[in-house]
Amino acid sequence: DSHQYQLEMCYHVCDAMAFLESHQFIHRDLAARNCLVDSDMTVKVSDFGMTRYVLDDQYISSLGTKFPIKWSAPEVFHYTKFSSKSDVWAFGILMWEVFTLGKLPYDRYDNMQVIEKVCHGYRLYRPQLASEAIYEIMSKCWWH
Repeated sequence: DSHQYQLEMCYHVCDAMAFLESHQFIHRDLAARNCLVDSDMTVKVSDFGMTRYVLDDQYISSLGTKFPIKWSAPEVFHYTKFSSKSDVWAFGILMWEVFTLGKLPYDRYDNMQVIEKVCHGYRLYRPQLASEAIYEIMSKCWWH
Protein backbone atom coordinates (compact mmCIF):
# COMPACT_ATOMS: atom_id res chain seq x y z
CA ASP A 1 0.00 0.00 0.00
CA SER A 2 1.48 3.30 -1.09
CA HIS A 3 -0.12 5.10 1.86
CA GLN A 4 1.41 2.87 4.52
CA TYR A 5 3.34 5.78 6.07
CA GLN A 6 0.19 7.83 6.54
CA LEU A 7 -1.63 4.90 8.10
CA GLU A 8 1.28 4.11 10.43
CA MET A 9 1.48 7.75 11.52
CA CYS A 10 -2.22 7.69 12.39
CA TYR A 11 -1.74 4.40 14.24
CA HIS A 12 1.06 5.88 16.40
CA VAL A 13 -1.12 8.87 17.29
CA CYS A 14 -4.11 6.62 18.03
CA ASP A 15 -1.94 4.46 20.28
CA ALA A 16 -0.66 7.52 22.17
CA MET A 17 -4.17 8.92 22.59
CA ALA A 18 -5.47 5.56 23.88
CA PHE A 19 -2.63 5.62 26.43
CA LEU A 20 -3.57 9.15 27.52
CA GLU A 21 -7.23 8.25 27.86
CA SER A 22 -6.42 5.12 29.86
CA HIS A 23 -4.70 7.44 32.35
CA GLN A 24 -7.70 9.82 32.40
CA PHE A 25 -6.12 12.63 30.40
CA ILE A 26 -7.84 14.71 27.72
CA HIS A 27 -5.39 16.34 25.30
CA ARG A 28 -7.74 19.09 23.96
CA ASP A 29 -5.29 20.26 21.26
CA LEU A 30 -4.63 17.21 19.10
CA ALA A 31 -3.56 18.29 15.60
CA ALA A 32 -0.77 17.45 13.16
CA ARG A 33 1.09 20.61 14.25
CA ASN A 34 1.40 19.07 17.73
CA CYS A 35 2.98 15.82 16.62
CA LEU A 36 6.68 15.10 16.27
CA VAL A 37 8.10 12.64 13.73
CA ASP A 38 11.54 11.11 14.20
CA SER A 39 13.92 9.69 11.59
CA ASP A 40 12.33 6.21 11.65
CA MET A 41 8.87 7.79 11.07
CA THR A 42 7.69 7.19 14.64
CA VAL A 43 5.14 9.83 15.61
CA LYS A 44 4.96 11.25 19.11
CA VAL A 45 2.07 13.37 20.36
CA SER A 46 3.35 16.54 22.00
CA ASP A 47 2.23 19.96 23.26
CA PHE A 48 0.40 19.13 26.45
CA GLY A 49 -0.31 22.78 27.31
CA MET A 50 -4.08 22.27 27.14
CA THR A 51 -4.10 18.72 28.53
CA ARG A 52 -6.26 18.09 31.58
CA TYR A 53 -6.52 15.21 34.06
CA VAL A 54 -10.18 14.34 34.51
CA LEU A 55 -12.10 11.98 36.76
CA ASP A 56 -15.39 11.76 34.82
CA ASP A 57 -14.06 11.97 31.24
CA GLN A 58 -15.14 15.55 30.76
CA TYR A 59 -13.79 19.00 31.31
CA ILE A 60 -15.79 22.19 30.96
CA SER A 61 -13.48 25.04 30.06
CA SER A 62 -14.09 28.53 31.40
CA LEU A 63 -15.78 31.10 29.21
CA GLY A 64 -13.46 33.03 26.92
CA THR A 65 -10.94 30.18 26.64
CA LYS A 66 -9.33 30.00 23.20
CA PHE A 67 -9.34 26.63 21.46
CA PRO A 68 -8.71 25.41 17.91
CA ILE A 69 -12.14 25.65 16.23
CA LYS A 70 -11.25 23.69 13.10
CA TRP A 71 -10.23 20.67 15.20
CA SER A 72 -13.13 20.98 17.66
CA ALA A 73 -16.29 18.93 18.05
CA PRO A 74 -19.64 20.78 18.17
CA GLU A 75 -19.96 20.39 21.97
CA VAL A 76 -16.67 22.22 22.33
CA PHE A 77 -17.78 25.32 20.49
CA HIS A 78 -21.27 25.23 22.03
CA TYR A 79 -20.48 24.37 25.65
CA THR A 80 -16.63 24.34 25.84
CA LYS A 81 -17.15 20.71 26.88
CA PHE A 82 -14.09 18.54 26.27
CA SER A 83 -13.91 14.75 26.67
CA SER A 84 -12.22 11.74 25.13
CA LYS A 85 -14.96 12.05 22.47
CA SER A 86 -13.78 15.54 21.50
CA ASP A 87 -10.22 14.14 21.30
CA VAL A 88 -11.57 11.44 18.94
CA TRP A 89 -13.13 14.18 16.77
CA ALA A 90 -9.75 15.97 16.64
CA PHE A 91 -8.07 12.65 15.76
CA GLY A 92 -10.36 12.39 12.72
CA ILE A 93 -9.26 15.89 11.66
CA LEU A 94 -5.62 14.90 12.23
CA MET A 95 -6.12 11.82 10.03
CA TRP A 96 -7.52 14.14 7.35
CA GLU A 97 -4.43 16.38 7.70
CA VAL A 98 -2.14 13.35 7.31
CA PHE A 99 -3.97 12.01 4.23
CA THR A 100 -4.05 15.45 2.55
CA LEU A 101 -0.30 15.77 3.25
CA GLY A 102 -0.81 18.74 5.53
CA LYS A 103 -3.69 20.78 4.15
CA LEU A 104 -5.50 23.14 6.51
CA PRO A 105 -8.94 21.71 7.32
CA TYR A 106 -11.87 23.81 6.05
CA ASP A 107 -9.32 26.12 4.38
CA ARG A 108 -11.99 28.10 2.49
CA TYR A 109 -13.92 29.00 5.65
CA ASP A 110 -13.28 31.18 8.67
CA ASN A 111 -13.98 29.93 12.20
CA MET A 112 -17.56 31.25 12.34
CA GLN A 113 -18.39 29.58 9.02
CA VAL A 114 -16.85 26.30 10.22
CA ILE A 115 -19.00 26.36 13.39
CA GLU A 116 -22.15 26.99 11.35
CA LYS A 117 -21.33 24.37 8.70
CA VAL A 118 -20.28 21.63 11.15
CA CYS A 119 -23.42 22.24 13.26
CA HIS A 120 -25.49 21.73 10.09
CA GLY A 121 -23.79 18.40 9.35
CA TYR A 122 -21.03 19.49 6.97
CA ARG A 123 -17.92 17.28 7.15
CA LEU A 124 -14.54 17.32 5.44
CA TYR A 125 -14.31 15.61 2.06
CA ARG A 126 -12.43 12.35 1.44
CA PRO A 127 -8.77 13.11 0.72
CA GLN A 128 -7.49 11.73 -2.58
CA LEU A 129 -4.94 9.53 -0.76
CA ALA A 130 -7.55 8.03 1.58
CA SER A 131 -9.38 4.88 0.55
CA GLU A 132 -13.10 4.57 1.28
CA ALA A 133 -12.22 2.40 4.30
CA ILE A 134 -9.81 5.02 5.68
CA TYR A 135 -12.35 7.80 5.08
CA GLU A 136 -14.98 5.74 6.88
CA ILE A 137 -12.72 5.66 9.97
CA MET A 138 -12.25 9.45 9.75
CA SER A 139 -15.99 9.97 9.34
CA LYS A 140 -16.80 7.80 12.36
CA CYS A 141 -14.67 10.17 14.45
CA TRP A 142 -17.10 12.96 13.50
CA TRP A 143 -20.38 11.22 14.37
CA HIS A 144 -20.31 10.69 18.11
